[in-house]
Amino acid sequence: MSSLGAFSSSCLDRGYPLKFQDELKSSKPRKLCVRASSVASPPPQSLQFSAAKAQQSEKFRIGVLGASGYTGSEIIRLLANHPQFKITLMTADRKAGQSIESVFPHLVSQDLPNLVAVKDADFSSVDAVFCCLPHGTTQEIIKGLPTSLKVVDLSADFRLRDVAEYDEWYGQPHIAPELQKEVVYGLTEIYRTEIQDARLVANPGCYPTSIQLPLIPLIKANLIGLKNIIIDSKSGVSGAGRGAKEANLYTEIAEGIHSYGITRHRHVPEIEQGLSEVANSKVTVSFTPHLMPMSRGMQSTIYVEMAPGVTTDELYQHLRRCYENEEFVVLLKDKEVPHTRHVRGSNYCLMNVFPDRIPGRAIIISVIDNLVKGASGQALQNLNIMMGIPENTGLLCMPLFP
Repeated sequence: MSSLGAFSSSCLDRGYPLKFQDELKSSKPRKLCVRASSVASPPPQSLQFSAAKAQQSEKFRIGVLGASGYTGSEIIRLLANHPQFKITLMTADRKAGQSIESVFPHLVSQDLPNLVAVKDADFSSVDAVFCCLPHGTTQEIIKGLPTSLKVVDLSADFRLRDVAEYDEWYGQPHIAPELQKEVVYGLTEIYRTEIQDARLVANPGCYPTSIQLPLIPLIKANLIGLKNIIIDSKSGVSGAGRGAKEANLYTEIAEGIHSYGITRHRHVPEIEQGLSEVANSKVTVSFTPHLMPMSRGMQSTIYVEMAPGVTTDELYQHLRRCYENEEFVVLLKDKEVPHTRHVRGSNYCLMNVFPDRIPGRAIIISVIDNLVKGASGQALQNLNIMMGIPENTGLLCMPLFP
């Protein structure tokens, strides 16, 4: 996989604008024409039925593996408004045989198939799969899928290119090393070109998404130093998954801040992998995550040293040029502070740059919804690109406020 395929050299050189490949964003879905017979004109009801069947035939059939988790339910919610994707398969081993509304009552209005166990899934009925299964279980399942399927994996099982590093951080050997070689890392705005031709995309983690989107352009342009990068990140509790865990009980999380994974969080190698690649040298960061008493949302506050002679305004202007043509990455104006409540339920990443009190340092704040841009929304963005349709399809829902 080539690095940073979606970034042109003009963006990555200091002081010059980025020209993204916008073909997918500007393209429109093909319209269907349903012609009446030249012999006799069918009744209006027949025309409507024919049009509906033609529209149905244009839809890609989608499978959601692990539909009973938070990221699975978020995929379902987003696909409810997708004109070209139709869910035809959903798996959830512990909920097999149940309807989706019995697991998620808020999805009662959706006409969806019942949940089945993965072992009973008929993959001949799908064109593409979102894999929302727990870490450590995905490699074996994806390894067994038909090679004709497009796959976006939301677990961490294929994010680390070095399989030995996966073993070190996840405590188990990688069982699909040959498959790892063809994986494309799915940070959409950075690897768009590679994603277009991919069969298997490893969807980034939520923390790495919020961190790499602001840092990769700045590192590539040599605007910030590679040492002393300090990252303080905070996430809604949904980032810990839906499984019943004592540490995630309401009384454990409410009215406080819960720091965890200090110095050894599993997203550290993923963050350092992305930053090191653009720096062409090893980058080590200081990263501490925290759970906040809220359902969803994520903020990363990043402290960096600027290169000699560089100002915070130069950081700001470079990020503005790099992302000015992007739909879902927004650099706020002047001194506006990004807040998690302003991206809730949406696929947006808001960011801004501020001068630190310490000379030569800057503070970058980046916010996303951890379940959307940090997971299911970015996964849908990636599959749109893989299937050759406009990447914003199904993702234009505005943030929920209040």
